[in-house]
Amino acid sequence: MRFSHAGLCTGLSGLLATARALRSSQPRKQALAVTSPLLLEGTERVLVTGGAGFIGGALVRRLLRCSEAQVFNLDKLGYASDLTSIGEHPRHQLLRVDLTEAEATAAAVRQADPDLVMHLAAESHVDRSIDGPAAFIESNVGGTFNLLQAVRAHWELLPPERRERFRFHHISTDEVFGSLGLTGRFSETTPYDPRSPYSASKAASDHLVSAWHHTYGLPVVLTNCSNNYGPWQFPEKLIPVVILKALAGEPIPLYGDGANVRDWLYVEDHVEALLLAATRGTIGSSYCVGGAGDHGSPSERTNRDVVETICALMDQLQPQGAPHARLITRVSDRPGHDRRYAIDAGKITAELGWTPRHSLQQGLEATVRWYLDHLDWCKQVRQRAGYSGERIGVTSTA
Repeated sequence: MRFSHAGLCTGLSGLLATARALRSSQPRKQALAVTSPLLLEGTERVLVTGGAGFIGGALVRRLLRCSEAQVFNLDKLGYASDLTSIGEHPRHQLLRVDLTEAEATAAAVRQADPDLVMHLAAESHVDRSIDGPAAFIESNVGGTFNLLQAVRAHWELLPPERRERFRFHHISTDEVFGSLGLTGRFSETTPYDPRSPYSASKAASDHLVSAWHHTYGLPVVLTNCSNNYGPWQFPEKLIPVVILKALAGEPIPLYGDGANVRDWLYVEDHVEALLLAATRGTIGSSYCVGGAGDHGSPSERTNRDVVETICALMDQLQPQGAPHARLITRVSDRPGHDRRYAIDAGKITAELGWTPRHSLQQGLEATVRWYLDHLDWCKQVRQRAGYSGERIGVTSTA
């Protein structure tokens, strides 16, 4: 199944109309808390951090395609960064800056002069955080602190009208909540309980953003999402790894017993949620964002289920290698591997009208097809990063 760019813009317009209707039915006190003009209906200056990454790149593409915003893309261009999907655009400007450098970060914020900041820049691979946690603390904690300080200084100097419109949107992960048992789902009231260096660094950054709101009045919105997947994801994460291993006829690694459960969110659905939260979310609030399964079911799947589904799709699209499931190979489990994640997205649905539009089966089929059509890109980014598909994060010490 193919998805059109035009449909993605149309879908967002429908969600925004729903959000307006829901907002008009809310008590007046709550409605007054949302004062930002609709991002996609006006010309805005938007600063996206991490816009050369997987989710950030999808967000930048959507802003360029479906709005008149001037987009400033702050990215250090790390190993997983890539600008191929964005290309050249008159409203896109790259600011090559590392957030760990405070002065450069402050200068970039002054240059962008944003009305909206969407903060996605982060080290994000759990396995890499096991091998080298220092980079995650420096980037995700120190970098967020530097950005908050720079943005606060910018916001405090804005004229009243622009200051009233300004928003800082911090994008985070459901991994900050730890691991679930057999029942229950994460929500906005779930206590934090991070279990890996990555999730601990993201939890710290969440707390910093919340503190800057409560202490300094910075108008912030936070979102915590489940596992993202889709086109243009650097091929070190589960889904692209499985696709490429299956295509090459190589063993497909399955951690432990394969029964760890994840909630899967198609990246374009996530982008729609981000734009709604950024422009219509209640200041100081957080929203949990999760995916959709098939036939309206939750998108929770064991890792084994996901791997077997991809193998079945590969059997259809690459029958010469079938059955690809014969390549599934159990390997030692990840240290501290969280057993189950699941998202209750009821708040963002009730308050903003967001629901994911792609079922897991649809999203996986589109993703598998995309990777099979973009093997040259996969080879290029792997070579540039010096990564050949080997396993990382096999030790609990660094």
